[in-house]
Amino acid sequence: QVQLVESGGGLVQAGGSLRLSCAASGRTFSGYAMGWFRQDQGKEREFVAAISGRGGITYYADSVKGRFTISRDTAKNTVYLQMNSLKPEDTAVYYCAARSGSYYYLRQSQYDYWGQGTQVTVSS
Repeated sequence: QVQLVESGGGLVQAGGSLRLSCAASGRTFSGYAMGWFRQDQGKEREFVAAISGRGGITYYADSVKGRFTISRDTAKNTVYLQMNSLKPEDTAVYYCAARSGSYYYLRQSQYDYWGQGTQVTVSS
């Protein structure tokens, strides 16, 4: 079993930056693929970014490509989502997810473990 704890959400101005963290308790990320998803009120949860369990290959949704960066610090068992040039449409609850696997995964049904979510609000 994997426990994920998210932090770093908050209120920022449009054009600002924010870094989200997702810490796994008592686990190494070696062999675990990680993903970030988000869900705004009244909308379906959507894919944001993923990093593979082996090799550090990343993939991004078109809506965030060039602005967001997913990374991992294996020593700290933590995955990050660096968000730059934030827009009001980035407002959502952000969730991190994990699964055992060497590749990267884009669908929420492919993940087994989820964090509690952290609110990100971007104001104009």
